[in-house]
Amino acid sequence: MNTIKTGILSLMMIFLMTACDPDTGISYISVKINAVSQVEGVSTDGLTVTLENFDEAIRIVKTISGETTIDSIIPGIYNITITGQVEDEYGKAYNMNGSLSRKSLIVSNEVLQIDVNGSGFSPLIFKEIFYSGTKYTTTSGGTANYFRNQFYEIYNNSQITIYLDGTHFANLAPIKATATLPVWPEADGNKYVYAERIWKIPGTGTQYPLEPGESVVISQFAANHQLEIYCPASPVDCSKSEFEFNMNNANFPDQPADDMSHVFYDGKSEMGTIPQYLTSVFGGAYVIFKIPEGDTYDPVGNETLKTTDLSSTSTKLYAKIPVEYILDAVEAVDNEAAIQNKRVPATLDAGATYVGATYNSLGVARKKTGTNNNGTPILQDTNNSTDDFIHGVTPEFRRDGAKAPVWNTRL
Repeated sequence: MNTIKTGILSLMMIFLMTACDPDTGISYISVKINAVSQVEGVSTDGLTVTLENFDEAIRIVKTISGETTIDSIIPGIYNITITGQVEDEYGKAYNMNGSLSRKSLIVSNEVLQIDVNGSGFSPLIFKEIFYSGTKYTTTSGGTANYFRNQFYEIYNNSQITIYLDGTHFANLAPIKATATLPVWPEADGNKYVYAERIWKIPGTGTQYPLEPGESVVISQFAANHQLEIYCPASPVDCSKSEFEFNMNNANFPDQPADDMSHVFYDGKSEMGTIPQYLTSVFGGAYVIFKIPEGDTYDPVGNETLKTTDLSSTSTKLYAKIPVEYILDAVEAVDNEAAIQNKRVPATLDAGATYVGATYNSLGVARKKTGTNNNGTPILQDTNNSTDDFIHGVTPEFRRDGAKAPVWNTRL
């Protein structure tokens, strides 16, 4: 009898803690968001908190002000993100991000504490990425898939000249977004991201200047893919690229674009035996980073900068990249429903972008928010790829008026 009474009381408590709309019969709840800044001297007031229930197509947006109450929530599973730009007491600007994935909201007045971290603005950002590949009709009338036309465009979104020499590019593990993530050493904490392969732009230090409003393109294979010998259905001709990931494959010979320097794969500086470098056509996680002056970064020679996936028996090694080195990070996933399967810490990218299918000849492009005096675009960079990118666009070099660097003599 006591058990029955306890159960009845529990049900009554849940009923009292929810608000029922008499017109619809829906019971609503409230939650309190306590956004805790992890950046000294930076408040979370003014940031935006977004609750998204993808199953029910619900999106709730509110501005953070102290402990923030959000009312009229339909119980369910939500992804919660906190994003925005704030300044510290010295006027330094930060992109702030924090998140909770697949949080079950069923009890009213629950207090959710969300750590919010931040990073300063980056002058170099990913502008456009094409990774999905192209489906085409073969000469025999069948269909085939082509992935050699992948490219990554990097843009100078600042008002100063940036030297690209020594800028690194990496794709992170796992190669494809999945609900089962790798397990990394507990002692690492949140200090690193983990790369499957790393490249870098060569140069002497001042060999590759990038003026404000200019961009460079790094192609998997910097050829004209629209030629008959490759893939006439390709949406892009990559022969005007500044750089390429040359893998010394005789079937896809070295092009006039400057070669990226190979840095790391499976614990070594050698490229390995795979005859091509491609990232997942489902969408990868990509970073560009630069080593601060005075620091030494050697993931091949320094054993503390590499690790295996501790959830696996595989001996494959991954490179640790310090989070503070990262200039920009973009995560791409299969589709909208897979956004919850994130690989990248929220402080670097609170969301993810997608094109929805493989081999559909579509890419993602960063949104334009304004125009500089020289006519070049000002691009959105909130460290949230869900919001920052338009997904499912026909890929295009230097859209919206971005310019090529003058040292590219192949234009």
